[in-house]
Parts: sequence; structure tokens; C-alpha cells
Amino acid sequence: MGYVTRIVIIGGGPGGYEAALVASQLGAEVTVVDCDGLGGASVLTDCVPSKTLIATAEVMTTFDSSYEELGIIVADDTPHVEQAARVVGVDLGKVNRRVKRLALAQSHDIAASVTRAGARVLRGRGRLDGMQAIDGSRQVVVQAADGTTETLTADAVLIATGGRPRELPDALPDGERILNWTQVYDLDELPEELIVVGSGVTGAEFAGAYQALGSKVTLVSSRDRVLPGEDPDAAAVLEDVFRRRGMNVMARSRAESAKRVGDRVEVTLSDGRVITGSHCLMAVGAIPNSSDMGLEGAGVKVKDSGHIWTDKVSRTSAPGVYAAGDVTGIFALASVAAMQGRIAMYHFLGETVGPLNLKAVSSNVFTDPEIATVGYTQADVDAGIIDARAVKLPLLRNPRAKMQGIRDGFVKLFCRPGTGIVVGGVVVSPRASELIHPISIAVDNNLTVEQMANTFTVYPSLSGSIAEAARQLATRKASGEL
Repeated sequence: MGYVTRIVIIGGGPGGYEAALVASQLGAEVTVVDCDGLGGASVLTDCVPSKTLIATAEVMTTFDSSYEELGIIVADDTPHVEQAARVVGVDLGKVNRRVKRLALAQSHDIAASVTRAGARVLRGRGRLDGMQAIDGSRQVVVQAADGTTETLTADAVLIATGGRPRELPDALPDGERILNWTQVYDLDELPEELIVVGSGVTGAEFAGAYQALGSKVTLVSSRDRVLPGEDPDAAAVLEDVFRRRGMNVMARSRAESAKRVGDRVEVTLSDGRVITGSHCLMAVGAIPNSSDMGLEGAGVKVKDSGHIWTDKVSRTSAPGVYAAGDVTGIFALASVAAMQGRIAMYHFLGETVGPLNLKAVSSNVFTDPEIATVGYTQADVDAGIIDARAVKLPLLRNPRAKMQGIRDGFVKLFCRPGTGIVVGGVVVSPRASELIHPISIAVDNNLTVEQMANTFTVYPSLSGSIAEAARQLATRKASGEL
């Protein structure tokens, strides 16, 4: 019997479990060391739970904002003097129980897939032990859940330990009134007044969701606008929607501290102002889980931020050690983590592999409306990173949007001058996460605006606006304007 390659994967999130599946299918002996449950934060405390909560909020928003315009009559026994009262409510305890149930079910499904593929799953925490051996192997010391220690020998190690919520020293979560995003699913009752600190993707998603569920939300943003990292036109639409729905959006307001005062929370801003609410959600970023893992001793380069340095095929600075996912700080997306993990295994096991291409990555902000992006951005164009032309079409002109009562959103396409090759796009609409895919295909395959414009779309459909944007760019190209 020939030699079997031994691979140890530390961390069972998307980067880890996808790598385990690939390596097992390629004949390696795989051990996944995981302390929380397969799926990692993505499945247990982040993507799956938050998007499940958002799915409930989305139904609420659709109902609240559209039923009158669409001619739907709701039977209601509210006394006439209180007729403006909310007709539809939410049982947050029931919602959160469903959230947790689905997250655990998904974790169990992933564990079953990994073990069925032939990998071993070991519950515990792993760390690298010293330098590389003469034969190129490495030792991974595992502190098991029962307190015992086991040493594994690996020909290659993949570190995919993810990240955790960043905490401010003067605003430490208590799990009851001051919360991070992993703790909100323990709430049994809807927060009456929720202060969300942080207006990045996580803060914006939760602020929008709880506003839709019925909370009175204040969003504290240290920047000029919400979603500072997203397309500025898209962020402007979302902020306008937030304000129109009654959210108090506080721009250029940095939170310094948060403290419990009885059954209230006081948040003090850097300019001395104090705002109060029943609950506070801290969404001020994440930090990588890279400490106490023996990385420096093993020759793994760690940045000042705590992220592990990697190249385009997921190698770290130490031979035989790879890294994937949020711990690398490349792009905090489950899809990117999974790709990094797969690339690492393909590379080490000698399969054909291409380097990580971040310009083909599509991402989505699950607010209402959603914001989906792919490829080069407006910021790239403005900074001179790429020369591109853009067309933006408001959804107000789209017949399907009119039928569905959709008033907010747009489609934006970027293409290269001269060739008309599509290099990026933005969709702001309900289910933008589904609509971005044709643009992703165009970006990944270097399709031109003519090719997109000449492809049939259903009439009426929201995707018709993508073809129409391409058609306008193609017309400008034909007339020599591009």
C-alpha cells in the first residue's frame, strides 16, 4: 500500500470543511480539529442565523410597505381610534428558536458530509508545535474537549480558525442588554429601542432587520454614511430607505462607551452626547482567531492586525502551512474562505489550480433592499485603478418593479472603453443576491455588453434591467462615446 498524505485542518468553518471534502476526495488522510461545531461562525453565529432572522424581517417589510399599494385588505379588529396600530407582529422567541434549530441542522449536515467523505472530526483546539521536521511533516497538538491532549502528525496543515466579534473596552457585551452579533439569538423578546453601534455590513443588516421586526432603531455610524465600503449610490439608497422607515441614523458619531443603567443602556459618543435604549448591539468589526496557536514559533508570519499572511494559493510563510478564511483578512465572505481552502488542498496535493481571483467574487448585503456587487467598483474607477464606463438604471423604470411595488433600487454596469468587456456591476433591489449572478458570469468570462444585451430576458422581469443597462452601454460604444 502506498503512502497516504496526512492533512490536519484546524477550524471547521467554510474554509476548513470545504478543504476537508476536497482533500478526502483526492485520497488524503484528513483530520478536522474544531471546537464549536462544523460550519463555524458562518453557520452557527453569523451567515445562517442572521440571514434566517432577516428572512422573517423581509416578510414583515414586504407586507408593511406593499400591501396597501397592491390592494391587499387585511381583516383587523383593532378599535377604530387605534387603527394605525401594527397589524402584524413577531414572536422573537419563536423566531430565534427557529434560527438556532436551522443553524444546528446545517452544522450537522456538514459534519455528516465531511465524515461520509472519510475525514475524521476531532473536537478540540489545535496549535502548531515547533518547527518543521526533517521529513517535512509538522506536529499539531490538540487539546480535546474532555481535557486530554493528542498530537497529530501532518504533511500539511490548514489554519481556518476564523474570527470573533471585536469588543470595545468600555462597551463589553453582557449578553442581556449589551450584545454582540453572536448573542442576539438568545433574546426572547423584541428590543423596544435598539442602538446599533457600527454601520458596516453587520450593523446595517441587523439595524434594518430589527427595524422591520418592530424595534425602534438608532444606528450609530462613525463615518459620513452607512456602508462606507460599498458603492456610494447603493449606500445612499439604503440610508434613504432606513430614514424613511423611521430609523434614526446618526452619521459622524463615534461611540466611546456603553453601560447598563437599570433596564436601560446608555451609549456615550465621542462628542459627549449620550443616547439611551433598551438594548445595544455592538457591530464594530471582527478580530482573527490567531493567538495562542504557536504560529510565530512555527515560522508563520502574522500581520500587526493578527491576520495570517497568505499568497494567492493560500500558502503562509511557513512551508507546508496554509491558511484560509477570515483569519487571513483577505475577504470576510464564506465563499472566499471556501475557495481559499479548496485552492490550498489542490495546490498541496498537486492538482491544477489557479490563484485566488478576488475580482470575480460576488458579495451581497442582506438589507432591504439588498445590495449585490461583483468585480471592479466605483471606488476603483474613481481611484484610477481601472478605466471603465458605467450606466445606472433606476428600477422605477422597470415594469416588473412597478407591478411589485418596488420603488427603491437600481442596476449599474461597468465596462471597459473600446472593448465593452463587462468588469463589474451593482444591483440594489429585493433579491439582488439572485440577480447579480448573470453579471458575475459576464465578469468571470470577459463577456461584452453586446453579448449581455443580445441575450434574451423574460418580460417582464427585474433582470430585464441588466440587459437594458448593457444595451445602453453597447449603444454608447457603437456611437463612439465609450
